[in-house]
Amino acid sequence: MSDRRPRPAWRRSPTEPPATTAPEVPEERRSVVQASLYRDGRRVSSPSTLAETFRQLREHPDGMAWIGLQRPTEEELHSLAAEFDLHELAVEDAMEAHQRPKLERYGETLFVVLRAARYLDAQEEVEFGELHIFVGPDFLITVRHGAAPDLSTVRRRMEKDPELLALGPEAVLYAILDAVVDGYAPVVAGVQNDIDEIETEVFGGDPAVSRRIYELSREMVEFQRATRPLVGMLHGLMAGFAKYGTDEELQRYLRDVADHVTHTSERVDGFRQALTDILTVNATLVTQQQNAEMRALAEAGFEQNEEIKKISSWAAILFAPTLVGTIYGMNFDNMPELHWAGGYPFAVVLMAVVCVSLYVVFKKKDWL
Repeated sequence: MSDRRPRPAWRRSPTEPPATTAPEVPEERRSVVQASLYRDGRRVSSPSTLAETFRQLREHPDGMAWIGLQRPTEEELHSLAAEFDLHELAVEDAMEAHQRPKLERYGETLFVVLRAARYLDAQEEVEFGELHIFVGPDFLITVRHGAAPDLSTVRRRMEKDPELLALGPEAVLYAILDAVVDGYAPVVAGVQNDIDEIETEVFGGDPAVSRRIYELSREMVEFQRATRPLVGMLHGLMAGFAKYGTDEELQRYLRDVADHVTHTSERVDGFRQALTDILTVNATLVTQQQNAEMRALAEAGFEQNEEIKKISSWAAILFAPTLVGTIYGMNFDNMPELHWAGGYPFAVVLMAVVCVSLYVVFKKKDWL
């Protein structure tokens, strides 16, 4: 890749009038983050508009344009498509966003979709940003949807290494891939820390931990969708080394990025499995705790029932003499036992017999 490819036939010369007029984008709606032209790995200009970038690139056929956009307007993307002959399907994807990571080749243009990530520790959330990249023989266009990744760092890094930047747009693409993959490392570290905390909370009996496990599991599903397709994408790029004459330095660079992606993807798969296992363990512990509480309630209910039986038994025993005494205390003149000499002993014996009989019955029923 040390030799630059010839300028495509569709690229117009500086003196050739445009075949189509790109839509004029109002100044207040422009979303160009940065546009720069490079020659031999060094920046030669930083145009402020897309039109100026197009003009300067036509004037310097041996240059390379690196254009960065963030949430561009439809007019801007159509302007880029008209200038660089971008495929309409790729442009449509870049407009709509919400794409899964993928790599597609349209002639001499490579279209790459990446999902960058950064970890928000306070919210315990993974924030994803979408990045669309168009790579041509003499241009590289990035379209960002979201705060991540910070491509200014990639630009500064590449400008400090002119020899690497001189290898062309492919070198910039690999640098962006490396930045996105390196950005996964803090996310992995943050998730690992959260999983350690969750394990402590699970065995500590925290009732709110189930929600935390579920929310983190959802984040890992999204993280998987961002990292898993990258493995196949990078292996696809490596498979085209010989066909597209990729520079040996870039080959080493890409293999290193592929190793990091594979490692990250395996970690993410492990996190998701770990969270599934933790959720199962937590459910088991919650069930055991509920069973223990139910058993304690049952035991308390049983003890309460025993006390009620004792109280009821003694109440019945005490009620018998009260009933007899109440009857004989009504003071009616016509009651036959009132003038009987043995009436009092009979009443006392009757109360004693009834009480003893009730006591024996309740004792046999184990109520006393």
